[in-house]
Amino acid sequence: MGKARGARRGREAADAVSEQVDGGLAQLIPDRERARAWTLLIDGAPQSHVDLDDPAYLSFEYQRRLGHVVDLAAPPGKPLHAVHLGGGAFTLARYVAATRPRSTQQVVERDAALVQLVRRELPLETGARIRVRSADAREGLAKVPEGWADLVVADVFSGARTPAHLTSTEFLDEVRRVLRPGGILAANLADGPPLAHLRGQIATAAARFGELALIADPAVLRGKRFGNAVLVASDLPLPIAELTRRAASDPHPGRVEHGRALTDFAGGAPPVTDAGAVASPAPPPSVFR
Repeated sequence: MGKARGARRGREAADAVSEQVDGGLAQLIPDRERARAWTLLIDGAPQSHVDLDDPAYLSFEYQRRLGHVVDLAAPPGKPLHAVHLGGGAFTLARYVAATRPRSTQQVVERDAALVQLVRRELPLETGARIRVRSADAREGLAKVPEGWADLVVADVFSGARTPAHLTSTEFLDEVRRVLRPGGILAANLADGPPLAHLRGQIATAAARFGELALIADPAVLRGKRFGNAVLVASDLPLPIAELTRRAASDPHPGRVEHGRALTDFAGGAPPVTDAGAVASPAPPPSVFR
């Protein structure tokens, strides 16, 4: 969208936007410290943060960790073919477009009303190669050609929970179909004590990928609090040393688990299949206070 629209948004930076979407009440709250930056909330739960002037800026802890995976998925600046399951405010798609120009991306977001709101209020950069499809994540993934993607980012939440059908080996079979050989899956997971969901997701990914890593706050890994963890999976060795360095240098340092330590963390949990899949646990109300 053109300069006039950008100027108008700048003048209205103090005004929040609220609108009912398919998933609940969406709110765009202006960032008081960044002129054209916004936080998207759905029913009070923070979903995304976007800075229209600096799309390479990632405010949320888990999004920075996903950003580390994007940065290390290929040599610096090399364009990627990326699929984003779960759109939110398109934060990671904007990040890829900013840091890896000429990347081709597909975003699958079920909430069509949310897509319309974000497109209207937080327009994508002109010329960004980002296609947005309003569909269920698994149905949208099924339409992506075999071996097309260098990277699949799974960040799907409905009512602050990951839907059951996106937690299974059958879902990961579809992810594998879409990934090129050596491509990477990065999944944003959320769990709290006793971490049964997180352990099950590690076991599920281990049943389909040869190499895994998990990035999370140490307190989350110790089962001390509810929080996010980014699971990274591939069939080729992952850049563990650099992921570890970047996670440790974050404003909220994260820990990277891999290899035997990650297997031990999973604790013998069985892989999840469609037949037994359940949604991830709901966060306690205190998480969003």
